[in-house]
Amino acid sequence: MLAIYSHPGESMEYTPSTAVSSGDVIVIGDTIAIAVRPIPANELGAVQVVGVFKMPKAVLSTSAIAIGVKVYWDASAEVVTTTASSHKVAGWTHAAAAATDPTISVKLSRV
Repeated sequence: MLAIYSHPGESMEYTPSTAVSSGDVIVIGDTIAIAVRPIPANELGAVQVVGVFKMPKAVLSTSAIAIGVKVYWDASAEVVTTTASSHKVAGWTHAAAAATDPTISVKLSRV
């Protein structure tokens, strides 16, 4: 069978077991997704898997991040980090952030 185009893939369907709010970062398998609208528990909704989002980062003297750096989502601390560890790939920084910046622009990527 040949591949058949379905859709651009900027979002994916998702049914959360607990309600999610707009802006929530969700780990689905190895993918990081962002809820752009609230989704009630056990109801089908859509989450973004492509795009540039301002995401929270640690505000520490050592937490400056340059542009173009691969970053990961630390689900327990709910921040972007440059430490791979057991964290899922969030994407690549779309802009630099100083150590004192509370957020950083991240281009979501599953690679």
